[in-house]
Parts: sequence; structure tokens; C-alpha cells
Amino acid sequence: MLGSYHQAILVISTINRFTEEVKLNTNPQPFAGLLVVSIEQAVAAPLCSCQLAEGGARVIKIERHDGDFARHYDSAVKGESSYFVWANHGKESLTMNFKQPDDAELLHSLIAEADIFIQNLAPGACERAGFGSEELRKKHPKLITCDISGYGESGDYADMKAYDFLVQCESGLVAINGSPEAYGRIGVSVCDIGSGMNALIGIQNALLIRARTGKGMGVKISLFDTAADWMQVPFLHAEYAGKAPKRAGLHHPSIAPYGGYTTQDNEILAISIQNEREWANFCSEILGNAALAVETRFNNVKNRVTNRQALDQIINQVFSQKTRAELEVILKQASIAYGAVNSVESFAKHPQLRRRPVTLQTGETADIIDSPIQYLDEHSNKQATQPFGAVPALGQHSEAIRKEFGRRI
Repeated sequence: MLGSYHQAILVISTINRFTEEVKLNTNPQPFAGLLVVSIEQAVAAPLCSCQLAEGGARVIKIERHDGDFARHYDSAVKGESSYFVWANHGKESLTMNFKQPDDAELLHSLIAEADIFIQNLAPGACERAGFGSEELRKKHPKLITCDISGYGESGDYADMKAYDFLVQCESGLVAINGSPEAYGRIGVSVCDIGSGMNALIGIQNALLIRARTGKGMGVKISLFDTAADWMQVPFLHAEYAGKAPKRAGLHHPSIAPYGGYTTQDNEILAISIQNEREWANFCSEILGNAALAVETRFNNVKNRVTNRQALDQIINQVFSQKTRAELEVILKQASIAYGAVNSVESFAKHPQLRRRPVTLQTGETADIIDSPIQYLDEHSNKQATQPFGAVPALGQHSEAIRKEFGRRI
């Protein structure tokens, strides 16, 4: 009788496990069932929580009564902010002032139910309001917290305002971008974007650890640390070779030929030669002069960089006599890595660009660039797409959330 009982339990357990596996296989969204509460503004934290929303999490965005200021950065998308549409679709918007007792109580109720808490206010702001990450984790041991700041929470720069461009400047990113004659800001909010992605990586790691231990943990990200990590190669050159790479425009500071060259029809094609085999092939198949590969000025990468000006003259002479289309054919045939220097308008028509519609606050739709993360259906091996959630109007979900979570503690 006891054996039959254990056998029955085993069968039930196997059925339950199989049922859960089926559910997982039919829903490729990795964060389905998770609740995320995010006190967020601008780009870094919203982009992180948007990725969680795209992955199936329920994300409640906490906003001031006048809203995330990213709502008003521009009006490019049918009257709505391009930044806000990009980084906030699929969320619920709750407006509150958590310095007021009733709203503080509501926020505590939300966090008590949450799996993940994210914030990117000024260092110390959440602590002063009673929502410091360390205290929240003591109160809710399974909670994962993520704090995103400009320069970290300690040190001389902790209280500095840290907008993306300023961090690009402070980290040296600007110093290695642009032409030899002028500095160049990277044209997208790269420090914000990178910090949002690092935050997502940290949260994913914390979820894996929680799955093993049952305990949450804290994740801390700063824009400066993110930019600093990307500066590893220039930093190591400066520290150990005594000389940081110089700004080289479209060229690579330590590889040649590696850059952009103008065609007969005034297009720019970029090429990338990574090794001596490719260099020899480029000389014979594209430049029509195999002897160049072993000429003293060009017979290794160091000499090619030293004599870049003479090398560029030779390449420009060949490229200026052929159209972009003609060059693309022979470059491809010769297995030379190349890419067109496209305008944004040309990029928008790129055959590889994937788009997905999103519903705006007005109910209209706009096509935005699809997520870079694709999930493939196990059976068909086709992309298992989920529609993007709508862009929330300011406070759109406040009433419903207050009814759902109010007076729970």
C-alpha cells in the first residue's frame, strides 16, 4: 500500500513537471510572471525595465505627477517622444508622490509583492524617502534591487549630475571619437543604453542566483563604470604602452587599411582588413597590384599604419574610379569585409532592418525597430514574436493599481 502511494505521488509529480515544461515551451517569454516596480526617468532604468516588459514581466512605472521628463524630449513620433516610445512600451504608469504617507504605504505594498525593484533617482533620494535598496531587501529577502546612478553612490563625483554626454566626456569616450581635428560625441545615448543593458544582465544573474538560493540580491550600476569598461583598450594602451590611441575619424587607430573610402558616385564604403592573408587578397583582387602586399611600406600592419597616408592615396585612386555598386560586387567576390557608410535615411530602408508596431498613447500605431533578442519556437524554429505592449499615458493605470494594491500592509 505504501509503495502504491509513493508510486502515485511520483506519477502526479511527473505530470505536474511535464505540465510546467509545456507551459514554458509554449510561452517563450522568460520573465513571464515577474512583477517589476521601477522608480525611473530618462533612459537607463526605463530601457532596462522595458526589456523586462518585452520578456513578459509586468512592469509598473512610478512617475511624478508631472511625469517622466523623457515624455517631453521631443515630439517626433506622431507627436510623442521618440525616447519615451522606445524605452517605455509595455508598462503600466502609476503617478504618485511617495514622500506622502498614503502613497508611501501604497509603494511599500507594491514592493512587498514585487520580484524586482529598480530606481535611478539621485544617490540617496530613495533612502531618504524610506525606500533604500538595502533596507528593502532586509524586509523582503527574495527581492532583487537594482540601483542605477551616474558615478556610483560614493566618492567625490557621487553627487554630480551625470547626463549621458557629460559621462562620455568624463570617461574619455569623446577623446577617442571624432576626426583628428575635432572631438566627436557618440551620436546616441550610449552610456545610458549600456547602463540599461548592464542592469538587465545584473538582474538576470540575480534571478539565476535566486532560483538556486531562494534569496534576492542587490545590483548596482553606474553610467561612468559602464563607459569606463568600454575604455579598457585605450586605457591599457595609455597605461602600458605610454600612448593612448589618437582620434582617426573613420580609420582604425592601430589597423590599416581599416576605414572609409569615397567611391566614384560619392558614396563611402568602409573596408576592414584583419590579417595578412586578407591584405594580400585585397592587393591582388581589388587594387590590382599583388606586389604591394610585400612592399616594405606595407608588408605588415605596423608599417601600413605608419604609412597610412600613402596607402590611402593608392586605395582612393582605385575606389574613386568605381561606383559603390561595382565595388560591392568585387569586394564580395574577393571575400573582403566591407560596409556602406549609410545615412539614417538609408539605414531606415535597410533590407536587414526588422520593425514591429507599437500602440501609442493616442491609440495610433507606429513602427519601431524590433527587439535585437529573438526567441525561436522550439517546434517550427521560427521567431516566436509577441506584440509590443502599448506606450502608457501618464498615470493611465493609477486608479486600477491603487485598487489592486491599496491597503495590503
